[in-house]
Amino acid sequence: MMKLTRPFHGIILILFVMLAINSTSATTKYNVLSFGAKPNGKTDSTKAFLMAWEAACSSADSTMIYVPKGRYLLGSMAFKGGCKSPQITFRIDGTLVAPQDYRLLGKSTDWLSFEGVNGVSILGGALDAKGPSLWACKASHSNFRIIAAGDSPNTDGIHVQLSKNVNIIKCSIKTGDDCISIGPGTKNLWVEQVTCGPGHGISIGSLAKDLKEEGVQNVTIRKTIFIGTQNGLRIKSWARPSTGFVQGVRFMDSLMVNVQNPIVIDQNYCPHNLNCPNQVSGIKIKDIVYEGIRGTSSTQVAIKFDCSPKNPCTGIRLQNVNLSYLNKPAQSSCSNVRGKALNLVRPESCL
Repeated sequence: MMKLTRPFHGIILILFVMLAINSTSATTKYNVLSFGAKPNGKTDSTKAFLMAWEAACSSADSTMIYVPKGRYLLGSMAFKGGCKSPQITFRIDGTLVAPQDYRLLGKSTDWLSFEGVNGVSILGGALDAKGPSLWACKASHSNFRIIAAGDSPNTDGIHVQLSKNVNIIKCSIKTGDDCISIGPGTKNLWVEQVTCGPGHGISIGSLAKDLKEEGVQNVTIRKTIFIGTQNGLRIKSWARPSTGFVQGVRFMDSLMVNVQNPIVIDQNYCPHNLNCPNQVSGIKIKDIVYEGIRGTSSTQVAIKFDCSPKNPCTGIRLQNVNLSYLNKPAQSSCSNVRGKALNLVRPESCL
């Protein structure tokens, strides 16, 4: 396998994004072929796509960027906001193809990104990333399928950060890192009907990377399935000071199948125990609900709340949780956490 000096850190990075799929009667259409794109999968069409975006972005009308059938070779692209157009729709009938050699992406840690954009819809098509960390994303309205090797590092399926009003619906994600990672500044996120595995589960964080950090709030994750993942539903922060917070999170109706850590809050996050800050996490975590979580844990501790001694987790609620370990009772572990358990909760709650 080719050794890369710079790993590919994200699949789709969404910054300040508001995804909205709405119809409009007056739409100006921009065909990428008109800007010089070639649907042969060999000719670099990056410039043509960016020119089409610039034209759509600068229009005062609602616009559509149309990608006809074919395969389009694309390097790293950042579609930047500040647009006049109130709504931009990407209609993809073809396949967007990443370079075979990831080094061609240069210093960018993302292949395709949307930054500072409002009112964007992505409809149809497929995204095909080549190379050692293979993944593909197929979309039909909100339907995505993302694949990466299970042991491939730093291959988050979808990363959402500094964003509001984002919906992620009907996804199947197989990757070597978090299936979905939720970073600082995320507000009003809805995740539904996501199947994850292999991978590291769905994670809020890691947080407390910086002292001044925006919070994560009003997140709903429901109807999810985790198969053989390292984690299921996770909140993670480094053990260092931070102004960040997590509040108003609802984890609902999740099925765990042989998951190492089905439910976990880890405020001493330090992967591989390398360069750990060994301080106390400043992230304040409150009002977190786990409801209708069921299935099997591959380790004895199915529920682990390892919260900050300076800022204990508060308002944690377990309701109708049923997790087992090798057809035997599992265990819970609690540190610096306050909350309550309602109705059936297995393993026995430590709250």
